Amino acid sequence: MTSDCSIRVHDAGLVDELTAELGVHRVTARCLLARGVQAGPIAKAFLEPRLSGLRPPVGLAGLDDALPRLLEAAQSGERVGVFGDYDVDGVTTATLLTEALEAFGMQVITKVASRKAGYGFTDEAAQSFVDAGCTLIIIGDCGTSDISAIALARDQAVPAIIIDHHTVPSADSPHPALALINPFRTDSEFPFQGMASVGLAFYVMGALRTALKGAGHFSTKRPEPNVTSWLDLVAMGTVADLVPLSEENRIMTTEGLRHLNLRGRPGVDALLEVAGVPRSEPITERTIGWKLGPRLNAPGRLGDAQAALDVLRAPDRYTAQAAARLIETINNDRRACQDKVFAEAMKLLESDSPSGKSAIVIAGEGWAHGVMGIIASRLVDHYRMPAVVIAIDAESGEARGSARSFGGVNLYDALEASSENLLRFGGHAAAAGLSLLPEHVGSFRELFLEAVKTQGPETVVAYECDAEVGADELSEHLANELQTLAPFGKGNAEPLLMSRNVEVTDSRRVGDGSHLKLTLRDGQGRELSAIAFGLGEKDPGAGNRIDLAYMPAITRWAGRKRLELSVKGLWPSQGAR
Repeated sequence: MTSDCSIRVHDAGLVDELTAELGVHRVTARCLLARGVQAGPIAKAFLEPRLSGLRPPVGLAGLDDALPRLLEAAQSGERVGVFGDYDVDGVTTATLLTEALEAFGMQVITKVASRKAGYGFTDEAAQSFVDAGCTLIIIGDCGTSDISAIALARDQAVPAIIIDHHTVPSADSPHPALALINPFRTDSEFPFQGMASVGLAFYVMGALRTALKGAGHFSTKRPEPNVTSWLDLVAMGTVADLVPLSEENRIMTTEGLRHLNLRGRPGVDALLEVAGVPRSEPITERTIGWKLGPRLNAPGRLGDAQAALDVLRAPDRYTAQAAARLIETINNDRRACQDKVFAEAMKLLESDSPSGKSAIVIAGEGWAHGVMGIIASRLVDHYRMPAVVIAIDAESGEARGSARSFGGVNLYDALEASSENLLRFGGHAAAAGLSLLPEHVGSFRELFLEAVKTQGPETVVAYECDAEVGADELSEHLANELQTLAPFGKGNAEPLLMSRNVEVTDSRRVGDGSHLKLTLRDGQGRELSAIAFGLGEKDPGAGNRIDLAYMPAITRWAGRKRLELSVKGLWPSQGAR
């Protein structure tokens, strides 16, 4: 075993049992066991996720408080305000709520957050809904911590319902919202906490549809909507927000991907077109993560998320194409801004190396706050430790940052422990945001590093592989079989295999030089194609032997398909075991 890679250990009897029951390769059985899937109904439900497998929202805290008021608003045709955060989860949540509430007969005014206005649901946003004559406000993907703005609206007789999945801060007084629907409330008994806000919104709107149906609300003039048509939005928000793709999320994302592949939403179709995704290519979770998600995030990263809302709500192809072209321009600006900031961040870290520290805390003046999360993620990938990246705005006199975790560090707990000089913070264990005065960055850095250190070091293996296989065992059949474990993401990572002592017959750096294209030879003399993104500096050279961690996949090019290894890590071979 290389020092960078470990192989998961499983009971041989359980592997045999699952292999026999499902008729799958032993490698596939090992991958299923690594995801907590054992023989029996659980295995079948995992491989064939169905909407009938969704558990009813019994015990979801806040839902019983919200439903009577939502029912009243629908039956009376009230004017309702919808507010969503500026990321993909927030914008898809706002879109889903708007489409559902309109289908139920309400008048809806929809707004999404702007980074220039600050975090979450602001006093200004609350007042704008009051002034517009709204009698109820529904807030998605934020609001849990926005006490002032919600109280402002409540005091003017406009109550708020919050649908959010961010950590609930401890408080001495009751929350001012009419209903706080959040699985992280201490009194929530729903068995799964991992839904993104858009998934929670789907649940709430499904419950409202059921209540309205029971009340005889629907008729030939107002037909009962098909709630599954909104699962395309759930899939995009769930995948982009990096919540666990397990349990309810796995079911909703799988069904949502089916709807996305119908390309029935004009705005999504237009975004795929500007992203260069051909109609012949299936839309998967990778399409969301690499094509749709970054584009829908771009407007909110650089300012106002309205453009993302506009493209999702575009009623026709013409409107959608115009909205998608605007987003593509914004996304190109985001890339240029991101590359500039990352280069500056790496230069700062050259002179202040994080080596030996528990985390990275770095700040720069003039950096665009909207790309701080991306920069933090890239630093985590590069340095393998938690990172906080802070943008200092000299004009406003405020510093705002984003944090990303690594190695099991709970960011929310670390920020809470180092919050002495923070103006505000929020988020969850894996990702969080914060704001503070620029003069307090140094003291915050010391407190945060100590807080991370106090949580205790966790042994992190760079690559934890599901199985070790000989290169000659690889086949298109196995690659296709492993694909049945998709959609992949947090909580359901792509299967990772390891092979040793594999001969390299050709290797070359491609793209901008940061990637590797490899040709490998197995023990039977068969050649295998492989691609190693981001590993250009580890070019082993033709004629050498390597150990590698990879995911086997089927690629399509010019109408032909072939087996290709997506390499995640490679090392000089230590020889066969």
